Amino acid sequence: MMLNAKEEVIAANSKLISVIVVTYNAAKTLQTCLNSIFAQTYPAIELIIVDGNSTDGTKEILEANNSRINYWISEPDKGIYDAMTKALKKATGQWIYFLGADDELLPDFSTMVGALSSPNRVYYASVLTRHLKPLGKVSDYYLAKLGIIQQSIIYPKLAFEKHSYNLKYKSSADFAFNMTCFGDKELEFYYLDYVIAKFADGGMSSHYKDVVFEKDKPFLILKNFGPKLWFRFMFRKLKGKARSIAG
Repeated sequence: MMLNAKEEVIAANSKLISVIVVTYNAAKTLQTCLNSIFAQTYPAIELIIVDGNSTDGTKEILEANNSRINYWISEPDKGIYDAMTKALKKATGQWIYFLGADDELLPDFSTMVGALSSPNRVYYASVLTRHLKPLGKVSDYYLAKLGIIQQSIIYPKLAFEKHSYNLKYKSSADFAFNMTCFGDKELEFYYLDYVIAKFADGGMSSHYKDVVFEKDKPFLILKNFGPKLWFRFMFRKLKGKARSIAG
């Protein structure tokens, strides 16, 4: 990502954001994803890619874009969150953002990054997915019960200095991480009205139920959201079970 002299001055006065992409056999979509990152107008983006030793041409795409990627590696990993953890160790930005290899950034991403201010806020916006209306600001109960799409969130580096992904959750470690961040009194979830990405909805969390996470979910809600929301969650869960039995 070569900058001219004017861009270097702007970048020097901008807060760096680390955009992390983890890949595995993503050759069909990766270049489009990369192009959406390269097209951003925000001048201080650090691009980090961790690939799980792909065999479909993904590595060749990374090599072809090598001069525009700050860091990339291709090697076997233990799953998506292991790869994300590897990437985090290389990230130097004040802000952290995860993008799927089949997702695309929109122009609002640059606008939103320029509006970030508090290092104690977990900022979230909206994404486009399945042609549905952008979600917008959500309630605490929504965060606890359903969570929000990771591609809608820009994290301060403080979040990962204090917390990490629990690798026992195979497809919902990001959900669990967000719950932990919500329960951290030093962090605040804060909505900004932008639509920052196209979310492909093709990742693991969209198609595989994380049984271990679902088992732990009531405890995580109680711990991080308090007894009031926990009681509401459990009441509706038990009510739903009763209806299914009756039906």
